[in-house]
Amino acid sequence: MPHYDYVCETCEKQFEVFQSMNDKRLTKCPEQGCKGKVRRLIGTGAGLVFKGSGFYITDYRSENYKSGAKQDGTAASAASSSTPAATPAPAAPAKEPAKKSKPAKE
Repeated sequence: MPHYDYVCETCEKQFEVFQSMNDKRLTKCPEQGCKGKVRRLIGTGAGLVFKGSGFYITDYRSENYKSGAKQDGTAASAASSSTPAATPAPAAPAKEPAKKSKPAKE
């Protein structure tokens, strides 16, 4: 339920009231003996507070996904360490550039 800040125009007392958004605004000061008119203040709203290390899409992955990803990572590293180093293919022999023929003089 939201809270609203009010101030009395007579006694200048500021107070906070928790009320539904559908409730009517307060009009009279709740202070004993004061029947002044109250005015609702414009609030800054609630602050957004993130607690913890952070919120990432990977924070909510299932345990099955996490264990599968871990197995894939270990299998990939094992495969790369057991595969012998590939030898480069022999280079093709270099071709000589074609000679341009000059037109015969007439």
